[in-house]
Amino acid sequence: MKRLMDLFLTFFRIGGLTFGGGYAMLPMIQKEIVENKKWATEDEIIDYYAVGQCTPGVIAVNTATFIGFKIQGIWGAVSATLGVVAPSIIIITAIAALLSNFAEVEIVQHIFGGIRVAVVALIFASIIKIWKSSVKNLFGIILAVSSFLLGAFLSISPIYIVVAAGIIGIIREVVGGNKS
Repeated sequence: MKRLMDLFLTFFRIGGLTFGGGYAMLPMIQKEIVENKKWATEDEIIDYYAVGQCTPGVIAVNTATFIGFKIQGIWGAVSATLGVVAPSIIIITAIAALLSNFAEVEIVQHIFGGIRVAVVALIFASIIKIWKSSVKNLFGIILAVSSFLLGAFLSISPIYIVVAAGIIGIIREVVGGNKS
């Protein structure tokens, strides 16, 4: 029971202190889960991000569910998932009640403008951290750049890109071995 509460509170804190959506939560999830709690390794967290991106829903919620399941099975998954979504439900309900009255106020617009810039910076920091631990050779660079270009400029679904990258990785391993 103590571990379930720890999962809930850890993800509640992540969900409550991170603004900007699922991707903005990734740096905090990595810091809490890998560095502080040591519930997952750097490689495991990247795998959770990849699978979380391919499955329906918000990546941070999916990642919390995977981590909770790893730590404490089905009840861990439920606890972590509830923990990460509860702050959003509380905050969104409060904002929805108030925002319609204040959305056009200039200071509120500036606040949201500042938050958006900070969120972009947090996502970029997460990309750099994931890049450093995942892209280790020319093959990885080519695959990463190709995936970015396909997603950013051709609007190909991330699911197709991740599945294709997985297949390419399997083919590379079968045909030529993993030459890191």
